[in-house]
Amino acid sequence: MKVLKSIFMGISAAALLFSCSVAPKAPQLTVSGLDAAKFDTTIQNMPVKLYTLKNTNGMEVCITNYGGRIVSLCVPDKDGKPTDVVLGFDNIAQYADTINTPSDYGSSVGRYANRIKEGKFTLNGTEYQLKKNDGPNCLHGGGNTGWMHQVYEAEQIGDSILKLTIVGKDGENGFPGKVMAVTTYKLTSDNVLDMIWEAETDKPTIINQTNHNYYNLNGDFTQPGYDMVLYVNADNFTPSDKLYIPTGEIKSVEGTPMDFRTPHAVGDSIHSDFDQIQNATGYDHNFCLNTYKDGKGDDTQVCASLYSPKTGIFMEMFTNEPGVQVYSGNFQGVGPDAKIARKHGLTYPKHVSVCLESQKYPDSPNHPDWIQPTLNPGEKYYSHAAYKFSIK
Repeated sequence: MKVLKSIFMGISAAALLFSCSVAPKAPQLTVSGLDAAKFDTTIQNMPVKLYTLKNTNGMEVCITNYGGRIVSLCVPDKDGKPTDVVLGFDNIAQYADTINTPSDYGSSVGRYANRIKEGKFTLNGTEYQLKKNDGPNCLHGGGNTGWMHQVYEAEQIGDSILKLTIVGKDGENGFPGKVMAVTTYKLTSDNVLDMIWEAETDKPTIINQTNHNYYNLNGDFTQPGYDMVLYVNADNFTPSDKLYIPTGEIKSVEGTPMDFRTPHAVGDSIHSDFDQIQNATGYDHNFCLNTYKDGKGDDTQVCASLYSPKTGIFMEMFTNEPGVQVYSGNFQGVGPDAKIARKHGLTYPKHVSVCLESQKYPDSPNHPDWIQPTLNPGEKYYSHAAYKFSIK
């Protein structure tokens, strides 16, 4: 019995020693440092995951099908160091928490990007009342109940393409028509993040989709991005009131802080006493692109660019849309937002980033002389934006 007891104790000790020596399995992280397991869940009775696109040049794009959101965008800097250049969270719980951490980070916005005055528009003689989620106005299709907080069906094609499909119900947030929409993200071999939005409807409706990445090409989300150099190929912009609704005017950028036809640092004019800058406490304006002429946008020509002298990362933008919204993160780091931890536990300061959102002009359904976002049955909506990354 003593021998058996000794053997048993020896086996037990060995088992205990073995169990102590086996460390918990480390999470498999993306290049940008994301743990995909933190995005693996079910929302709205649909599976949610983190999808990763890669190319052979070291670029990586991580996307969740919750809101069609780009969570990270990793680009090699001038020294070859992988650098995440977009803001966001590192878990699905914060993206889905519309009460404590509301955000539009990286989302595929729909049905209608930007604002519609008083949430009203008239189409074919019928007036529609949309959800008001931005004071008296409708913003980004209804915000928390818009497409950026819905789960898309996802199909990944190889290492470089992700297709996301959503079906918008007739009457959702007040919009007419059942709409089937597809967002396609493609990462090319020449470092282009290509985005295509397509849609069809069974009733006349309006649609105006975009991507809402917040870019900081410095890769340092703890400091304002004042040194980032911005270029916008636009002679004109649409002034807005204090609620960010266009006045209906189209004005020249000449002689104003809105002139980025010659590239210059964002911080050069972001604190200007110009009324438009004061209204928004920075940039939150639609620029009328010179690349859109005679009812057609030329998406082979650069419409805007952003450059970081620190990392050398240079981003060029292309689109077939008539406008681009330049937003300088004016609500970041303001009030309770200043205490919210994001990726890697960081909090963001005001003006940490720049958004470049392709679009029809804000509130365009209420300005009949502007390019209209109307989509009719039998027609196909097509919107294209591409962002090319290089070192300068």
